[in-house]
Amino acid sequence: MTTAAHRLYLDHNASAPLRPQARSAMLAALDLTGNPSSVHADGRRARGLVEGAREDIAGFCGVKARSVIFTSGATEANALALSPAWAGAEGPIYPERLLISAVEHPSVRSGGRFSPRQIRVIEVDADGRIRLDHLDQLLAEGGPALVSVMAANNETGIIQPLAEIGDRVAACSGLFHVDAVQAAGRMPLAPKAWQAHAISLSAHKLGGPQGIGALVLSSSAVAPAALLVGGGQEHHRRAGTENVAAIAGFGAAARDIADCHAETAELLRLRNLLELGLRDICKSAVIFSAAAERLVNTTCFAVPDVPAELALIACDLKGAAVSSGSACSSGKVGVSHVLAAMGVNEDLARCAIRVSLGWTTTEADVARFLDIWGEVARRVNPAAVDRAA
Repeated sequence: MTTAAHRLYLDHNASAPLRPQARSAMLAALDLTGNPSSVHADGRRARGLVEGAREDIAGFCGVKARSVIFTSGATEANALALSPAWAGAEGPIYPERLLISAVEHPSVRSGGRFSPRQIRVIEVDADGRIRLDHLDQLLAEGGPALVSVMAANNETGIIQPLAEIGDRVAACSGLFHVDAVQAAGRMPLAPKAWQAHAISLSAHKLGGPQGIGALVLSSSAVAPAALLVGGGQEHHRRAGTENVAAIAGFGAAARDIADCHAETAELLRLRNLLELGLRDICKSAVIFSAAAERLVNTTCFAVPDVPAELALIACDLKGAAVSSGSACSSGKVGVSHVLAAMGVNEDLARCAIRVSLGWTTTEADVARFLDIWGEVARRVNPAAVDRAA
């Protein structure tokens, strides 16, 4: 059995390893005593950490600090955003419909505070990109709408045409929410250019701690009704004592990737090496959305007749952590709703593996995974392998 120290971690889209800067900030915060809502010196020190992190995340997103609402994670941030009641600069806003894409994360597919009868699904093309003509059709059906779309897909890495979506939503005087969880640190965040009213973030996808996220507003004047009430925290938008240590770690991680150009350039190079190697091992390998604009760190591929259920276990036993899709689903290997929406054959979809690289990944890691994958594919289906592993 491979020890933890020698394991190969290639599942950054599920959760990225904690960055050293985030760890240091959290340890320092844990040494403090004080509720950030208290007025004494101890409380003010805790408050200073929270507000410093708020500034870091606001800067990362190009908004004002007051626009950042800390939550327990992106699932809560999405639930907060998916509200049929918003406060607006000129009075309340009541979207009557929720439009989501067919490839959204389960926390968005659940619909938040909208009833199932209010939810419509926007179709995607074979690459997983939203069909803008279908969005136009749904927007034209009448009634003010909230449109919720992920910036980049957690399974395939496909990047949505956010500016074009934002233009269409704005033309209909709708609200636009972007789940930017996978995008953060892997592509520029531009909520104002997207004309998004709110974006969701998760710290642990970018090297911060688990259990902390944020809903970031383009303007603090337009915000969803509070989901958690009973306290005045987060400007009365999210009740509950702030998780000071986690927030400090979140802010430190955001600071560390404020200029992510060098990191993303290296990830793109490594992803290209990975995909060349996969095709070398198995000529029949299918890389989903290969020709479309994708996140630089994400490869979703399948080799016919090499079932993911067997391949994942075999990779794990050899010390490599990869996945078959969203870690927020049931925990079981099944057919991806993302690939199904793209029209992928069910038999091929059952063979889908996701490899997601990150800040700890090296070229040696990619080479090691290719060696492991060659051995696994040969063991599961020798006919699928085109060269000796």
